[in-house]
Amino acid sequence: MQIAANVNYHVHSPDPQAYLIDAGGVTGKLVPPVQDRQTVSVRDLRGQEDRVRFDRDSLAFVKRPSDETIYGDDNAWQKAYDRQLAELLTEEIGAQDVVIFDHTVRIDDPTSDRKPARNVHSDYSEAGAQQRLQDLLGDTGAADWREGHFGFVNVWRPIRHPIASAPLGFVLPGSVEDADWVTLDLVYPDRIGQIMGLVHQGAHDWVYLSAMTPDEAAIFNIYDNRGLASIAHSALDLDTDGHASVPRMSLESRTLVRYAR
Repeated sequence: MQIAANVNYHVHSPDPQAYLIDAGGVTGKLVPPVQDRQTVSVRDLRGQEDRVRFDRDSLAFVKRPSDETIYGDDNAWQKAYDRQLAELLTEEIGAQDVVIFDHTVRIDDPTSDRKPARNVHSDYSEAGAQQRLQDLLGDTGAADWREGHFGFVNVWRPIRHPIASAPLGFVLPGSVEDADWVTLDLVYPDRIGQIMGLVHQGAHDWVYLSAMTPDEAAIFNIYDNRGLASIAHSALDLDTDGHASVPRMSLESRTLVRYAR
């Protein structure tokens, strides 16, 4: 089934483009670069989850219940959940070593400091990925991992209730040209990161999984040093979102994985 969704693409520009994070010292205040609002057609893969494979499409949808149901600010859940994530990535994508370094709970509510990301992007540029590897492992560890096959992989799941609005959509890499990507800086009060934004073109093949539950997860590739494509993604704004009884709540976990030599 196809649905229509609105998304914010990025644009080509001769000038540097950046997001200002916590702008002016205000937590959660985000000042974006110029964006290009577009309506896209998105395929619902519900019942056809096996149409995408991680090793080919940089994306997999899996049925994987979690023992954790409360993801509170006290972080008491993280140790057990990290163990579950490591097992998931070992079994589903063949990861040999897993470093879990970030969890982000997003709530689609005006009062939330971390709302769903409504821009078509991937989390790291080449330079950003290499810098993140260095930050996480240090000089010696990063050099060792660069000798083998490593990547950055995200795991996304609904929490507390099924997704009724702003689901996460993906652009299959086979429909993306190199020229569709632009580099975007992330300017924080204390550091600068770098991500990739996607520029609109009509051939992009959008997919999502409708009504995802907390027992389901999306595994998707952000960077791979052996050439598996980075996958662009964004929250989708649907015409039905205004009728949702509960806001979207989701947990995105960022991981660094090393595959067998």
